Amino acid sequence: MAWHRRHFSLPAYRRGFHLITEAIVEALPELDQIQVGMLHVFIQHTSASLTINENADADVRTDLEASFNALAPESFPYVHTCEGPDDMPAHVKAAMLGSSVTIPVANGRLLLGVWQGIYLCEHRNHGGSRRLVLTLWGEAA
Repeated sequence: MAWHRRHFSLPAYRRGFHLITEAIVEALPELDQIQVGMLHVFIQHTSASLTINENADADVRTDLEASFNALAPESFPYVHTCEGPDDMPAHVKAAMLGSSVTIPVANGRLLLGVWQGIYLCEHRNHGGSRRLVLTLWGEAA
């Protein structure tokens, strides 16, 4: 059984939903060696999140952002407001989506569906760089 861990930083992204599948694969050259295994991706932040969703039509990203803004609007009377009006809604959105995804691996590739991609969900207007922990484990080829 092989284990690989990588601490990986993404550059700052604007608020919204961003496909990061390729960046994750490029950060893990050991992926090619795994015959069968799992990749766990964890974000070390509370105002951004990760999810898996459609990777083909950019309108999905636009609609996801609009939907989450409607679910957790900045105009809600939050108590935690010391970090700006976009902070508490960002925490709510991150709580709904979660801080990690796990993807099966086979024959050196992620077993995502044809229309699936890994998203960084940036919920802040100026969230900055985001840190990920990538943990890959499995049987080597």
